[in-house]
Amino acid sequence: MKWIETKVFFDFEDKQLATDLIANIFYELGLKGVVVEEPDIKHPEDWGKNAIMPEHYAVIGYLPNDEQSEKRRKIIEKKLAQLENTIGIKNSVVYSDMDEADWAQIWKAYFRPEKITANIVVKPTWQKYSHRHDEIILEIDPGMAFGTGTHPTTCMCIKMIEKYLKRDDFFLDVGTGSGILMVAAAKLGAGKVRGTDNDEVAVDVARKNLMQNRISESTFNVITGNLVDKVTGRFDLVAANITSKAILMLLDDIKKILAKKGTFICSGIIEEQKSPVLKKIKQLGFDVIEILTQEDWVSIACKLH
Repeated sequence: MKWIETKVFFDFEDKQLATDLIANIFYELGLKGVVVEEPDIKHPEDWGKNAIMPEHYAVIGYLPNDEQSEKRRKIIEKKLAQLENTIGIKNSVVYSDMDEADWAQIWKAYFRPEKITANIVVKPTWQKYSHRHDEIILEIDPGMAFGTGTHPTTCMCIKMIEKYLKRDDFFLDVGTGSGILMVAAAKLGAGKVRGTDNDEVAVDVARKNLMQNRISESTFNVITGNLVDKVTGRFDLVAANITSKAILMLLDDIKKILAKKGTFICSGIIEEQKSPVLKKIKQLGFDVIEILTQEDWVSIACKLH
């Protein structure tokens, strides 16, 4: 498949705010992940010899090169102009045609092992990492699916899964992407792990990552479907690291698949969308048990009465 690398260079004092606002433009177009380039980020030794250090701040999204390409470009350029006019985020955008194979190789230079919790480390499949005997290693190759584990929304989900998952629980990941949350749940002792995603590529990537991590095929299943439309059964812990809009839709059906006294973890919520999500959670009779915030992203854990 052909892709268009859409790189937005920007100059603004609050780098994190600018990054989140530009990334949100891509998310609104349906992209599940972006690449962020930061020239002043520290360069740890475990990045490896092939690590690339960018020269400018930029947010990069990969758009499918199809009949909607021109329409997407106009939307991006219009919203970028609005950011410059209303907030003062100076920016410029550069487009480059790219094959899937080229993309898969280029971004790998930026993905390194990262410690998510005291006991959990996310590691690219192609890098070495000397781990302690008690550490849980999640080996991930996201391919074209979202989910390296280093994004704040994923990190917070993993932290909550580690905290609230009980051994032998049935676990469901809605919008699984790379399958990283399924891998984490399985390695933390879940009895069964299930995942769903509306992207067939993501479903294939998730399966490969589960097998890469030696998760028994008898304990997992990943299906293609919208939210929980094709999901059967009930689950002790359900996680959804998706957009705020999708979470609000999912909440309408969450009680159908959540076990009695089950826990629901939702992430991918930008700070300004926290209130409507919390309002709906409470209206449906859930008790909010924890809220995590990291870099303007919010994750919420709640339980049924």
